[in-house]
This record gives sequence, structure tokens and C-alpha cells, in this order.
Amino acid sequence: MTRAKAIAGSVAFLIAAPGVVAGLIPWWLTGWEMAPAWLVVRLVGAVLIIAGLAFLLHTFARFALEGGGTPAPVAPTQRLVVGGAYRYVRNPMYLAVEAIILGQALFLWQPVLFVYAAIPFAAVVAFVRFYEEPTLLETYGASYEAYRAAVPAWIPRLTPWNGARA
Repeated sequence: MTRAKAIAGSVAFLIAAPGVVAGLIPWWLTGWEMAPAWLVVRLVGAVLIIAGLAFLLHTFARFALEGGGTPAPVAPTQRLVVGGAYRYVRNPMYLAVEAIILGQALFLWQPVLFVYAAIPFAAVVAFVRFYEEPTLLETYGASYEAYRAAVPAWIPRLTPWNGARA
């Protein structure tokens, strides 16, 4: 896959998947209407949204530029992505989406979004466990096994993993 196709595919998937899960559905659920909330709650929510968006864009860029593919299972990477945020946690993309949803819940003070956040999280945990990890193990073998042993799935390491590139 060419770099241009990887970037275009990643942008399309960014809109189709996280755009719907962290944008369209929260809007459908809340109309993005703000309920009364303390300023500190809104600020924490804004920080989560901004940080989540930054990490989400970072992870998508890594898939296209480092991995030579997209996050979409139909157009996977040619190389295992282990740089950037992936040096700290194996699933920063999913965590970024959760941060955006929870940030909206706080910023808008809409409790329905706290409940909703559990649905995509449960779905991605199952997807990772039953599809993604077995597929990566089959595709990248020992490289992925070493990465998986060193980098936690959901709670980031305090120091970056400096293992050999896959």
C-alpha cells in the first residue's frame, strides 16, 4: 500500500469508526446540550476531549506512516506499529476514543454518556481479545509476542518500551 493510500484510508476510517462512536452517537444521545456543571468538571472534560483527539490523531498517523496501512481490518498495516504512544500502551487508539466520550460526558455533564462509554469499551475489549491479538500474533509472531509481554494492553507503562522494532 502506498503512503498516500494508507493516509487516505486512515482518514476515511477515522471518520467512519471513531467519528461515529465518539462524535455522531454522543451527539444523537445528547444533542451536545450542556447541563449545569461546575467549571472544574467542564475543564477536566475539555482536557480529556483535547488529549483524546490529539492521541487519536497521533495513533492514526502512526498506522499510516509507521505501519504502512490503516487501522481498518480490511486494510491492515504492513508493519507492526510499536512507536509513539504504542511504546506505553498497546491500545492507545481505543483509550483515546474512550477519553473523548468521557470528556464529553464531563464537559456537557450528560450522565447518559458515562453509560454509553461502557458499550464501545466492552466491544473493543472483546474485539482485541478475540480478533486483534490472535491476528497480530499470527501475522507478526515473536515480534508481537515480545511487544505484548512488555507493553500493557490498557494501563500505560510509566516508561516507554524500547524493544527491538518489529
